[in-house]
Amino acid sequence: MENKNLRWVYLATLALIWGSSFILMKRALLVLSPIQVGALRTLFTAIFLILIGGKKIFKIKRRHWYYLTLNGFLGTFFPAFLFAFAIDKIDSSIASILNSLTPLNTLIFGALVFGFSFRKRQLIGVLIGLIGTLMLILKGAELNPNQDYFYASFILIASIGYALNVNILKKYLFDLDALSITVANFVLLIIPTLIVLWFTNFFESFELNESTKKGMFYLAILAVFGTGLAKIMFNRLIQISTPIFSSSVTYLIPIVAITWGILDGEKITLFQVVSGAIIMFGVYLVNKSK
Repeated sequence: MENKNLRWVYLATLALIWGSSFILMKRALLVLSPIQVGALRTLFTAIFLILIGGKKIFKIKRRHWYYLTLNGFLGTFFPAFLFAFAIDKIDSSIASILNSLTPLNTLIFGALVFGFSFRKRQLIGVLIGLIGTLMLILKGAELNPNQDYFYASFILIASIGYALNVNILKKYLFDLDALSITVANFVLLIIPTLIVLWFTNFFESFELNESTKKGMFYLAILAVFGTGLAKIMFNRLIQISTPIFSSSVTYLIPIVAITWGILDGEKITLFQVVSGAIIMFGVYLVNKSK
């Protein structure tokens, strides 16, 4: 299949997988802490990737490791914890909509940090997207006073990490295959993840029972499909398309995530749908061809 068609297959598949990741995190958080969800998700993924592609790390050149380290922390390590803390405090469907700011941040940081150019229309799209985000957060805080919408900022920070990650991959790691990049990212994160678990007394305080087994099951699915396999596909998508096209998967994700959220009893108002649509329109302007 040609790259032009293959990229759309990757985009749709990633939207389905990552759109389902929010409900898996939400279920895992019923019995595990945000720190445990973020750390164990990363650790399980690292083990899975080493099993399927551990030999790849021996083919990576020294000059790649600096950018792989940046890539791993900005695009995987920190977002794993930020999302876990956010979804523990706000609805998963709202978190998925806020995550759709990633293409806008990709454009902004691509221009400011990596020297990529942008058009006036794309700047307008960024501003529209930010207006939609503000509307979504303010209305969500009003409708759900029991939820702490301060944690919405965690999603915004994670989306900046994803944006930097995409640009780093496209500019500095274009000559590595997707599996090598993904395996290297998670190998680098094993020690930091174990340190986090150690300093939060996980190994002393964790008890394996029926509830935690269920939480670990959800995390295992999330690690293998939502992180491991999806990361490989996403890295490949970046290589066969543009950074902004790749990150545009984040405005398809809410369709899946909101469906799961409604099935799980979450409520979403017409105003929030409109706010989300404004964000999507902003992203559309950013991605629109001449």
